Amino acid sequence: MPKMAKSPWLLHYDGSSCNGCDIEVLACLTPVYDIERFGIINTGNPKHADILLITGGINEQNKPVVEQIYSQMPKPKVVVAVGICACNGGIFKECYNILGGVDKVLPVDIYVPGCAARPEAIMDGVLKAVELLDKKQNEAMAKERRENHAG
Repeated sequence: MPKMAKSPWLLHYDGSSCNGCDIEVLACLTPVYDIERFGIINTGNPKHADILLITGGINEQNKPVVEQIYSQMPKPKVVVAVGICACNGGIFKECYNILGGVDKVLPVDIYVPGCAARPEAIMDGVLKAVELLDKKQNEAMAKERRENHAG
């Protein structure tokens, strides 16, 4: 895991799901798995979040909510789809109200399949998101330096 300038903040949103993946996400926060030992902080405020972790599929009602949460997050940001429902709609994919996975609405960076996704897989996906976030931050800083030197 790269050394980050600050602890990455994670926001968890539950879309249309059975809540199986949500239980496993919560398991990641318990002392058994302790995702916070990697410096990851769970937040409820999108304005502080670096990583958006979404469980469940997207439907017509939660589509504007998910879009609003994403738009409120500062750049750079990373989206993690956890569970098969978030990845492609899962068993609810053919339901009248399900649009599909998160990528029908937002750009997804990391996919964590499973029904329900295991805590180890979720943590692996989040750690990959941290690496990607670090890469995006470095690229943004390099771009800013180039623009400052050019101007």
